[in-house]
Amino acid sequence: MDNCIFCKIAGGEIPSEKVYEDADVYAFHDIHPATPVHFMLIPKLHISSLAEVEDKHRDLVGGMMVLIPRLARQQGCSDGFRTVINTGRVGGQEVYHLHIHILGGRERLPGMIPHPG
Repeated sequence: MDNCIFCKIAGGEIPSEKVYEDADVYAFHDIHPATPVHFMLIPKLHISSLAEVEDKHRDLVGGMMVLIPRLARQQGCSDGFRTVINTGRVGGQEVYHLHIHILGGRERLPGMIPHPG
């Protein structure tokens, strides 16, 4: 996609603080970190959201999931981390390029969704 900011980041057109890169994926630090460790992993292939993932993406997305624990440990998350994939408008997705947030670096992250009283 010509106007996709994450495609431009993965392609080197927009600078980022790289965590990892290979032929298929790119990981970089979030510019507005929510936790001491906050980076994102994206496929270089433009996929708009998790809702658009198909069977043909199985190896790519599976490889991303296998990579996440190693990258999280390298970034200092030896005792756990959180992964977040916002999907679509209702899911809070802001950039329409599949991306996985990896968050950690605190003693314990707060709960995500309040439990009904």
